[in-house]
Amino acid sequence: MKQLDFRRFLKLFKYAFFDAVMITVSYLIAIFMFMVLELPLDQYALYFALPGVIIFKLLVFYITGLYKMLENHVGFEDVIKIAVVSIISNVVIVVFIAFSGITFMYKSAYFFITIAEIGLITLPRIANRIIVYVKTNYDWNRALGKRTLIVGAGDAGELVVKEIYRNKDLNNIPLAFVDDNQDKIGNRLLGILIVGPIDRIKEFIDDYKIEEVIIAINYYPTKQMQKLVQLIADKNVRIKKLLSMTDVDSHHKPQIIDVRIEDLLNRDEIKLDDECIKGFIKDEIVLVTGGGGSIGSELCRQISELEPKQLIIFDIYENNAYDVQQELLRKFSKSHRELNLKVLIGSVYNRTRLEDVYKTYKPTIVFHAAAYKHVPLMEDSAVEAVRTNVLGTYNASSLAREYNVKKFVLVSSDKAVRSTNVMGATKRYAELIVQEQQAHTKTTKFSAVRFGNVLGSNGSVIPLFKKQIADGGPVTVTHQDITRYFMTIPEAVGLILQCGVYAQGGEVFILDMGEPVRIVDLAEKMISLAGFKPNEDIKIEITGLRPGEKLFEELLVDHNHDDQHRTANQKIYIEKQREVLESELELTNIIETIEEYSNEDVKKFVAHVIPSYKRNGD
Repeated sequence: MKQLDFRRFLKLFKYAFFDAVMITVSYLIAIFMFMVLELPLDQYALYFALPGVIIFKLLVFYITGLYKMLENHVGFEDVIKIAVVSIISNVVIVVFIAFSGITFMYKSAYFFITIAEIGLITLPRIANRIIVYVKTNYDWNRALGKRTLIVGAGDAGELVVKEIYRNKDLNNIPLAFVDDNQDKIGNRLLGILIVGPIDRIKEFIDDYKIEEVIIAINYYPTKQMQKLVQLIADKNVRIKKLLSMTDVDSHHKPQIIDVRIEDLLNRDEIKLDDECIKGFIKDEIVLVTGGGGSIGSELCRQISELEPKQLIIFDIYENNAYDVQQELLRKFSKSHRELNLKVLIGSVYNRTRLEDVYKTYKPTIVFHAAAYKHVPLMEDSAVEAVRTNVLGTYNASSLAREYNVKKFVLVSSDKAVRSTNVMGATKRYAELIVQEQQAHTKTTKFSAVRFGNVLGSNGSVIPLFKKQIADGGPVTVTHQDITRYFMTIPEAVGLILQCGVYAQGGEVFILDMGEPVRIVDLAEKMISLAGFKPNEDIKIEITGLRPGEKLFEELLVDHNHDDQHRTANQKIYIEKQREVLESELELTNIIETIEEYSNEDVKKFVAHVIPSYKRNGD
């Protein structure tokens, strides 16, 4: 404690000494100025008065807190404070001279003395920051940093440069800004030249030998982002962006992240009825099966924000479930909120275990996301696909009916439509099971939600492409013309929740996925975003369609289809379903004999129950 007090005294003494010297210097400058102008001045009176002036000023500085500033963090506000204190103290001295008649300095001289004093007193306090700035720039010039061009010379652009200065992990050298505001072009922001408009970016990339582009424009439209990427597609540059400034507050440091492929999809914003969704979840006990998976975990994230009475995560894979649990608990702990969260391990095909969950926790809403979904893998493990996707769904849905759950929502797939693979066929089987369950109850409202591929989910092409690009290629695509419908995970989950609100029993909801995307185009954009040239730096290799894989996915929403009806949400449709009989599902047969089936036998059985399933594309 004594050592700390001594250090504080040394700091106070150091700055008080500096201030005394600088005050003296400012008066000496005034004396020199009057000597040059040959104006008479009573220097002896000044020499007697100066010690008193210095003591008075040091006391004012101490009282107003100038000696409590953190020397490594003196900013604009602190400089303003120094200026205000200096001005006020000198005004007091001028008033003293006027009323006392002791004229040791001309009153008009205090205009120049104040300016000199502010500059001289501020200098020692900001000297450390100036040294750090110069040293940082010197280190950059010596380091092998990435030559960087920043798009947008506004508040966000300034924030990017300051973050690059501050964050030693960002190995960037900002060389220039581009901005479409003609009034800014030719000026400098933080010493960096604003060279011209964005549409000349290719020219500036060549002129400055740019290696990385950072987009620093708040709410940069998707079409503009696509245009920018297209402009520099043939340049070896990586593209990053600043997270939206609304995501950066006083408690969080700004983040500069890679532009994601999701940012380039030409998709309309999806609008949800947030109030109705919150009313649907609030104070309910919500069970999410497969809660550790891509869709299941995002369901848990969004549900946790809607004030459920309890959230239950049920998953067979303990590591995923644990990760989601820790993420949610950490998030709620940081924001000083409570979340009644229960994480349980088990499989939906283990009816005894699942029934124990229903009996113990009595869920009122169930989202059934537990499923095997990987098409090629399930072709070789068809028995397991049936065990989880069919029997697991039967267990979860029949127990929901038995324990009077209010609503049960099955997460299905576009591959359930006229499937050429066993995974899709089992999802169609699951849909029929849920529809058939509805015939036995008026308490529980069953529904299914069918949608296409989700960007970034486990096993999807985007994580695969990222790994292949990081390994130097090649990026593998199964066919030159293969297309898929895509939706982001948060979009898909938001729509699943909205479907839960709409569900009145027996519906199959289908989501409008927008326009299909060529996978080759997706691969080329991802390679370009990583700063490489497609088929030059990183090759794209066509490997051939895999077993059960379609060239084109079925169109989920056909606006001319008489059996499809739009809901209040323009992205959600209801597909009219036929009546499903219990006998046609042959559940008793498969439950009793599944262990006896071979891989091919179980595919034959599924094809018998689901006539639209064409095995191996037949």
